[in-house]
Amino acid sequence: MADAYVPGVSVSGQGRAVVLVPGMDGTGQLFHRQVPGLARSFRVATYALRNDAPSMDVLVGDLVRTIEAVDPVERCAIVVGESFGGALALSLALATPERVRALVVLNSFPHFTPQFRLRLADWGLSVVPWGAMGLVRRLTAFRMHSRHTHAQEIRRFMALTARASRQGYLNRLRLLRQYDVRDRLQEISVPTLFLAADEDHLVPSVAEARFMAARVPGSLVRVLAGHGHVCLIAPGLSLEEILL
Repeated sequence: MADAYVPGVSVSGQGRAVVLVPGMDGTGQLFHRQVPGLARSFRVATYALRNDAPSMDVLVGDLVRTIEAVDPVERCAIVVGESFGGALALSLALATPERVRALVVLNSFPHFTPQFRLRLADWGLSVVPWGAMGLVRRLTAFRMHSRHTHAQEIRRFMALTARASRQGYLNRLRLLRQYDVRDRLQEISVPTLFLAADEDHLVPSVAEARFMAARVPGSLVRVLAGHGHVCLIAPGLSLEEILL
């Protein structure tokens, strides 16, 4: 049954709970550079997204259970969502704000536009041999990563994303086609910070962050200068420093 799903959770450190919500890869492993620093000050958790969620609500339920597992006493956490994970984190804050101590949304959006790019990506992932995706990632790396990200970190990114499944990517693309919280942003009541990379070539992150911040009461925007869409593996960017 869908509601019996409990994702594998990896927890490090002590303190207030921080749950890191993965992006399109769905593995949670791309937070590897951030976890050691966060664990110095927080009880930080990563987890994997299921690959067959029929709706965003199902993923919200999984995230709620993750938060409750990480902090079974207060049952709330600082929730950090990256890209697709930002969309999921926004959906959580709207559905169950009592589980969110604070919200950090990185390089994300309230609705993905233009939608034809989702349909094109869906078609491409459906027809391109999965074994060729490594080549696709290498050819598009210059558009995805911060320009100062070390080559070895990009190689690690390639290795980790290679473990993600075609089904998971397709499922999350299709969920984004149904996702639109633009008219509900004013309902978000938790402290919210929007982080946006100014060299993001996948999502117009700065424009999206400012759009959302203008509608979420009391929220803030921080622009990450010189960074691309995949920025949490770049040197000089510390979620620990941002959260403290």
